[in-house]
Amino acid sequence: MERMTIQTATKQYPLFLGEGMIESLPQLLAELGFSSGTKLLIVTDETIEKLYLSELLVSLRRSYDVYTHIIPSGEAAKSFEHYYACQTAALEYRLDRHSLIIAFGGGVVGDLAGFVAATFMRGISYIQVPTTLLAHDSAVGGKVAINHPLGKNMIGAFHQPEAVIYDIQFLQSLPERELRSGFAEVVKHALIGDRAFYEWLRNNIHSLEDIKREKLRYCIRKGIEVKARIVLEDEKETGVRAHLNFGHTLAHAIESELGYGATTHGDAVALGMLFAVFVSERVYGLSFAGEHFTKWFQSYGFPVLLPKQLDPKQLLQKMKGDKKARTGNVRMVLLKGIGNVQVETIDDEQLLSLLYEFSQRGEERVHD
Repeated sequence: MERMTIQTATKQYPLFLGEGMIESLPQLLAELGFSSGTKLLIVTDETIEKLYLSELLVSLRRSYDVYTHIIPSGEAAKSFEHYYACQTAALEYRLDRHSLIIAFGGGVVGDLAGFVAATFMRGISYIQVPTTLLAHDSAVGGKVAINHPLGKNMIGAFHQPEAVIYDIQFLQSLPERELRSGFAEVVKHALIGDRAFYEWLRNNIHSLEDIKREKLRYCIRKGIEVKARIVLEDEKETGVRAHLNFGHTLAHAIESELGYGATTHGDAVALGMLFAVFVSERVYGLSFAGEHFTKWFQSYGFPVLLPKQLDPKQLLQKMKGDKKARTGNVRMVLLKGIGNVQVETIDDEQLLSLLYEFSQRGEERVHD
């Protein structure tokens, strides 16, 4: 088991990375200061409930007073309705300021449960126990939120966990769709923050089949290192933390327009990254042709063309509601090179033109 330290301006907490850590979870909680008898509320989804919840309960009920709340699987669960249901459960189980919420699942569970913890009694403790590759990004850094029909993650808080306990044994059951979704964030971290890691990915991960065992663990560790470094510098996204949104300005618009859950977050981010590279080339007069991004993304099964039903005008309106926008102007995270990131304001006319150009690329016109 590896132990990493996540440091922010307001808090320091451990991240444990390894396999088979569920049995030692009570000891880890005791080390974190949660004494025997503490009330725990495990928030998880229907998929993880069937696969792993009983194992977790057996481990924790030896020492703790444990309750559970189950949400539906999928992005649609990050809603007011399920946020309210979680708060109701916390009240009905009589959690108090010394209780602990355990977010046991992927990014949706972590975001929702973390936001519940941030607002229950004005903030109680929680820990992240991720079960997906995607959560290597979302479980670190304390950004928690729910969605609104007008925008993704627009209602939330910054609330750091007490710890992240990342047992990669849980990732063995991930379907290909979810593994690919999480890998998009791994690629993002390499592109924005680590040229050597980017080169390692190009040389070692040729398909999703390669993301196993030590290579999987290395991907998780390197992705977390990039994110932790940025969060240390800018906890509440007043500066460089916006770089972590590379690809997300268009991605969130796609997710909102298609309906939350219609596409995976990672597939939308992959398209968003390709568009950000496309815009970067136009804005900076650069060429990334030598990187063969489109061919590289296709090797993992990522989409490289916008769904035909998406209207660039509607996408632009959703992008104008992005959290990075200022006075209605879209600000995009762009690349000047691998690891060289800038945030630029793009005017509506130019952005709409670029969206049309990007959307009208046919299969035969998509180049490397």
